[in-house]
Amino acid sequence: MQEAVRYIEETYKKIKKRDPEQVEFLQAVKEFLCSIEPVLTAHPEFIQQNILERMIEPERIIQFRVPWMTDQGEIKVNRGFRVQFNSAIGPYKGGLRFHPSVNQSIIKFLGFEQVFKNSLTGLPIGGGKGGSDFDPKGKTNNEVMRFCQSFMTELQQHIGPDFDVPAGDIGVGAREIGYLYGQYKRLNGFEAGVLTGKPVFLGGSLGRTEATGYGVVYFTDEMLKDMGQSFKGKKVVVSGSGNVAIYAIQKVHELGGTVIACSDSNGYIWDPNGINYSTIKQIKEVERKRISEYIHHHPKAYYYEGSIWDIEKNYQVALPCATQNEIDGMKAKKMIRNGVIAVAEGANMPSDLDAIEVYQDAKIPYAPGKAANAGGVAVSALEMSQNSQRLSWTFDEVDEKLKNIMKSIYIEVRDTAEMYHTPGNFVAGANIAGFMHIAESMISQGLV
Repeated sequence: MQEAVRYIEETYKKIKKRDPEQVEFLQAVKEFLCSIEPVLTAHPEFIQQNILERMIEPERIIQFRVPWMTDQGEIKVNRGFRVQFNSAIGPYKGGLRFHPSVNQSIIKFLGFEQVFKNSLTGLPIGGGKGGSDFDPKGKTNNEVMRFCQSFMTELQQHIGPDFDVPAGDIGVGAREIGYLYGQYKRLNGFEAGVLTGKPVFLGGSLGRTEATGYGVVYFTDEMLKDMGQSFKGKKVVVSGSGNVAIYAIQKVHELGGTVIACSDSNGYIWDPNGINYSTIKQIKEVERKRISEYIHHHPKAYYYEGSIWDIEKNYQVALPCATQNEIDGMKAKKMIRNGVIAVAEGANMPSDLDAIEVYQDAKIPYAPGKAANAGGVAVSALEMSQNSQRLSWTFDEVDEKLKNIMKSIYIEVRDTAEMYHTPGNFVAGANIAGFMHIAESMISQGLV
C-alpha cells in the first residue's frame, strides 16, 4: 500500500509541476488518483511499468488558428484544439465543444475523462476531445457555417474513420456537425464514419440525439433499483436545458418521475406541475431562446436567476446535466437537506471535489459522469458500426442496445467497487474498471 500511495503522490506532483495552470485538468486527474490505490496495491506491475504517468499524458495535442468572416465582412480569429489522448483500445473518440471557456486545460480534462468513459462502454474506442473558444450563440447560420468550414479545413488533416472520430458536445449540435461533415466530404470524399452525431439522412444513427440523456436516466434507474426504489413518484431536478437535459427530462417522465426544475446559464425554471418537455425542446432546440421564455407558455411556473442548486424545494434525484463544477460543497449539502437520495451526472465533472466528499460522507449513491453519461459515446460507437456496415438500425434497436450498455456499465462499476473493498463507491468503481481495461491493453502493446 505504501508503495502505491507514494507512486500516486509522485505522479501527481510531476503532472502539477508540468502544467500548474491547467486547473480543470488537474482536478480531473486528482479525482482519478484519489481512488486508484487499491488496484495499484493489487497489481504492482502497473507501478513497475509507470502506467499512471503514461496514461495521464496525452498521446498528442493539436492547436490551430481558425480564421472566419462575419456577415458584415469582419475577419475574426479563434483557437481550435484536438487532444488525442489514448488509443490503446481503439481509435480516438470524443466530442467537439464550441464555447468561450474552451482552452487546453478544458479539452485535456474532457479528453482524460473520455478515455475512461469510452473504456467502460466495452466498445473498441479510445479517448479524445476537441473544440474551440468560438461561441455559436448569437451567430447567424452562415457565420456558423463559415466558422465550421474553416475549423474542419485544419482538423481534417488529423482525423479519419479508423483513427480519430469526433462528435458533438456543448455548442456543437446537428447543425454544426452537418457543416463540419460537409466540409470534410468536400476535401476528402465520402467517409460517413469520420464524424458521429450526424443527421440521419447523412448516415447518423437514430437514437443518438437522445442517447446521453436517456443513458444517464437508465443508469440512475439501475442505481435506484439496487436501493429498492424507482423513478415512479420521485421529484427530480435536472440542471441544463441542452440536448442531455432535454432527453433526460423526457425519459424521467416516461419512467414515472416528475422533473420539477431545469436551467440554463442565466437561471432556472421551477414548475410545480412538472417541466413540460415539449416546451423546453421548442424553446431551446427550435427557437434557440433563453429558458426564461418557459413562463410565457406556462404561467404557473416560476423563473429565478442564479444556480438551480440553490433551489429550496423537496426532491429526491439530482441529475446535473449542464457543465463542469456547477456543484460545490455548499450546494451539495443543500441538495441533501432538500431530500436528495441519489445523484447521477449527465455532464462532465459537474460536481467539484468538495461536493463529491459531501455525497460520500452522507452515503448518497453518486454516479460520476464517466459512467453515468457514457450513453452518448456508446451510441456514437454504434453509429460507427452502422456506417462501417452500410446499415441503419431502428430507433428501438438502438435504444435497447443503449439500455443494455448502461446496465452493463452500472453492474461493472458496482461490482468493481465491491471487489476492491469500496462497496457503494461508484467513483472508485468507475475509475478502477476503466483503468484496468486501458492499463492491460497498454501493457500488452509494449512501450506505448
